[in-house]
Amino acid sequence: MQFNSQTLLFGGTTPASALADAGMTVLRVAAGLMMAFGHGLDKLPPSAGFVGFVESLGFSSPLFFAWLAGLAEAVGGLLLAAGLLTRASAAAILGAMMVAAFIAHGGDPIFAAGGSSKELSLLYGAVMVAFLFAGAGRYSVDSVFRR
Repeated sequence: MQFNSQTLLFGGTTPASALADAGMTVLRVAAGLMMAFGHGLDKLPPSAGFVGFVESLGFSSPLFFAWLAGLAEAVGGLLLAAGLLTRASAAAILGAMMVAAFIAHGGDPIFAAGGSSKELSLLYGAVMVAFLFAGAGRYSVDSVFRR
């Protein structure tokens, strides 16, 4: 693929261009690592406080769902960063983010000064939808298994 000003500004001739794959790789690794280290690993094993919080949301098996949330965010984030089982990881994280946005922060405003937890959950959710549609891309462990 040739890189010229048109390619740089408007992308390649196909959606699977090298620049698009590089950009998706940066997004996948950043989102996965931020999810795992910023949100997921702190939830494993679930603390009594987190289990109590999950119970306050109305979940009938709070310990199970606390583990599920922690694993989705920690393990899912690490798998996403590696590009391994990307669509499954994105689906698990998306589920956790929708619970966070619409149940845990359901009454919060989307936009607040300095950001909000609902806004962050929706942003992570949107990124996960992109990976559900696009997959991991060429620079991933998944691509090794595709070959």
